[in-house]
Amino acid sequence: MNELIDDTYVFRITDDTGMLQHAVSGVPDPTEGYTLDDNARALIMADLLYELSPEKKYEDLLYRYTSFLLFAQKRGWFRNFMGYDRRFLEKRGSEDSFGRCICSLGFTAGRKDLPSSILQASQKLLLKTYRSCSSLSYLKGKAYALTGLLLWGEPAGLPGAEALCESIVDTYAQSRREDWRWFEDQMTYCSGILPLSLLCANEKAHLKKAASVALESLDFLLSATIKDGIFHPIGCKGWYQRGGSPAEFDEQPVEACCTMLACLAAYRLTGEPGYRESALRCYRWYLGDNSLKKSLIDRETGGCRDGLTKIGINRNEGAESIVCWMISALTAKREKLTDENLTAIPS
Repeated sequence: MNELIDDTYVFRITDDTGMLQHAVSGVPDPTEGYTLDDNARALIMADLLYELSPEKKYEDLLYRYTSFLLFAQKRGWFRNFMGYDRRFLEKRGSEDSFGRCICSLGFTAGRKDLPSSILQASQKLLLKTYRSCSSLSYLKGKAYALTGLLLWGEPAGLPGAEALCESIVDTYAQSRREDWRWFEDQMTYCSGILPLSLLCANEKAHLKKAASVALESLDFLLSATIKDGIFHPIGCKGWYQRGGSPAEFDEQPVEACCTMLACLAAYRLTGEPGYRESALRCYRWYLGDNSLKKSLIDRETGGCRDGLTKIGINRNEGAESIVCWMISALTAKREKLTDENLTAIPS
């Protein structure tokens, strides 16, 4: 395995229930419990780890995270926040967490190289929950669910996927202006999932209208986040309001991962090398090609810092950060973005 891909922290922050949500520096913090969001993303990470090296330790991760998702499902929906005592703190999770779970399950169920029990459990969960996609009203939840239904690829989910795709495209048409080619009047968290979901719609369902919207919006996202060859994710302290300027801080690892995956999907569609170069810039953000010129990867623990702030690195190492880093690093290895390409961006 590539020396940059260190799984030590993955096993440190995962216990016999699932992946813990937060940490104090590199020490997992049980008082903050768990979330469906983190364990759903972690299942995608485990899929990629197992694909790279089908070892028992990665198989164990597959079962751990899938079990968490099984426990979280209730009446066709999912609960999100769970205390350390294994009691859920809500009766119903957010639409975003529901969409992320559908995305993770679709990614998992659509693969052929995983243990049959994992595939069957993922399939069962999707059959229990996919109809609830029609009740989604928030944009990001729709985008995650659309991606999951398409990756799942079952005929039962395609009508719902087409409806979600049409809704996202319509939302874009209503919001788009010549100087603002985005889906809403502000650009906030996980922006890359919006063009990514539509690129997936084109790739899996051949919805041509989705591709044009995806590429136009992704180009706008990249124009706002890549400056002088460096990726600058939209900061969560203010985001990017239409008519304003992108917030500089805090920069978070999830943005680099999401944008990287969207760029690679655009490259597969168009063959344009600029998209591949942008994906590389997102990957290199973790390693020090960023606004602070500092790596977010903790070589001592194997963890990933929680982000870049105005006063320096946020030294906590939560679940979202390590999962997004691992997905990015594993994808970069698979796509051969690493090693020989490192000189493409000044360090």
